[in-house]
Amino acid sequence: MSERIPVIIDCDPGCDDTAALLLAFRCPELDIRGITTVSGNVALDKTTRNALRVCETIGTGVPVSAGAVKPMFCEPVYAPHVHGEDGLQGIPLPEPQKQVTGKHAWDAIYQEAVAQDGKLEIIAVGPLTNLGIALAKYNDLAKRIRRIVIMGGAAAGGNVTPCAEFNIYVDPEAADIVFKSGIPLCVCGLDVTLKAYLTADELREIGALGTPQAKLFEAVTSQNCEKRFCPQGAPLHDPAAVLYAAGDGIFSVQRCWMRVETSGTITRGKTVTDCYSDAQKEPNVTLVLDVDRKKFAARVKEIMARY
Repeated sequence: MSERIPVIIDCDPGCDDTAALLLAFRCPELDIRGITTVSGNVALDKTTRNALRVCETIGTGVPVSAGAVKPMFCEPVYAPHVHGEDGLQGIPLPEPQKQVTGKHAWDAIYQEAVAQDGKLEIIAVGPLTNLGIALAKYNDLAKRIRRIVIMGGAAAGGNVTPCAEFNIYVDPEAADIVFKSGIPLCVCGLDVTLKAYLTADELREIGALGTPQAKLFEAVTSQNCEKRFCPQGAPLHDPAAVLYAAGDGIFSVQRCWMRVETSGTITRGKTVTDCYSDAQKEPNVTLVLDVDRKKFAARVKEIMARY
């Protein structure tokens, strides 16, 4: 096997964040160096507690650093109607035996980027506030990060508004800082994540593996069914970004230009892209557009069987 990829996972657990963490820690390609938490699906105290509880379930001592309590320039937006008031729909998890590091997430990101000497990658599956702050604070950070894989946005459509996806909508200003940063970006938005689903039977097969981690994966993913957006099953939004970061062989991509609308009263949070236009702007992202769903489902099951 080639050298493992050093990774920080920036997240807001959240049901699909939990599924993403469960997968990430058994992806042999990934070397998880830390977890950073952000306000998003629920408030920061809850996302951080959930991250610690998931780490307890996984059995990892990877450091967890708490980040931003609110977006950079606007008020928080939460999604308890999707993830429940606690962020995990009340699913019982063991209480954490460890605490957060005491470092701010943006400082932890920078320090690990320096330590990895240009090899660090970020898997960002929540609002991009921590990364926006990190880039604003450390003007040399952009050249120290090898790549950011983002779950967020869409070339077409949205889920929290007709044209905006939740993670980008929560903090458009931070997202646009990231999109302007010059860091190589891979964007796994709704274009691909709604195709990266598991059927009810496939979820039951994973739960039947019998480990606490597999049962938790089934439980949190079953909570993420979106009949309106994905009637075939439960879309694995954040896990799709993890699997893409681990290896892009089952995905289809297109290079394009993308920025974030920060001022429109109707279009705020939209990831504006020239993917379908004649603008031919200089590409700044690799946009993930499709996935071999059967291979995706098989890969998820294979990884979860590693517990």
